[in-house]
Amino acid sequence: MSATTAPARRARNGGAAAVPAPAIVVHTGRDRVRAMVRAAFPRRRGRLVLARSTDDVGAAFHSELVDAVLVDLGGASSDAWATAELAREFPSAPFFGVLPLRASDAPSLARCAQLDFAGVAVEGVDDGALRDLVAPRSFSARFASALGTPPSALGLVNELQQRTWQCLVAHAGRPVRTEMLAEAVGVTREHLSRSFAEGGAPNLKRVIDFVRVLAAAELAKNPGYDVRDVAAVLGFASSSHLSSTAQRVVGTRPTSLARLRTVDLIERFAKGRSRSRG
Repeated sequence: MSATTAPARRARNGGAAAVPAPAIVVHTGRDRVRAMVRAAFPRRRGRLVLARSTDDVGAAFHSELVDAVLVDLGGASSDAWATAELAREFPSAPFFGVLPLRASDAPSLARCAQLDFAGVAVEGVDDGALRDLVAPRSFSARFASALGTPPSALGLVNELQQRTWQCLVAHAGRPVRTEMLAEAVGVTREHLSRSFAEGGAPNLKRVIDFVRVLAAAELAKNPGYDVRDVAAVLGFASSSHLSSTAQRVVGTRPTSLARLRTVDLIERFAKGRSRSRG
């Protein structure tokens, strides 16, 4: 049997490594809005985290990677607006309002604009378009789109390298194993590990760590996160694990990630830090 036959067959049959469904936090106490978001995000299209309070939303941000937040502003309660204010603490996750859009809702729309909300969905009008409004703006989607083409400095030029990179960035910094990537691109783990670094390209294990550090750098720009929070939501074993990974692949401490641009991190990685043992 060739190195590609069995995994390729699994990939063609839908067995490729699944990208985690985006985590959508929904702050609402109304059944109408719950039904709206459940219809927009069935299980395979999104994982809904239903929150009844601002504290619930804050807890979600500190326990997992939040892709987007929907805030039910139909009642314009003080708690709903307290949740809306979290948009300033966590700008990496787009916030969306849900409104019936009555004439009296004009001040609410203006406040959403002041808080830099990504958009507002109108009940009964945007129900069918809600997923199309939210999904492309989610953290994971924007991360994958921005990095969809491997940086030229990494030298990932052949088809296998590029497909692997695209599968990797689709996870947006969440943990991913070599065997998951191998299944996604339709080759064996051994073949992928051996072939990925051909032509002087970086070692696959090091590239996996590098993408996770890129995601950590984006999350570190959130005023509501410290290093421990970033490590936790991206699935690092500890803040020390994140620290050692950042030092190894980009030569900097996690506390410095927030001030570095992606291009800076790519340059640091490409200069002698793109190879690892094994």
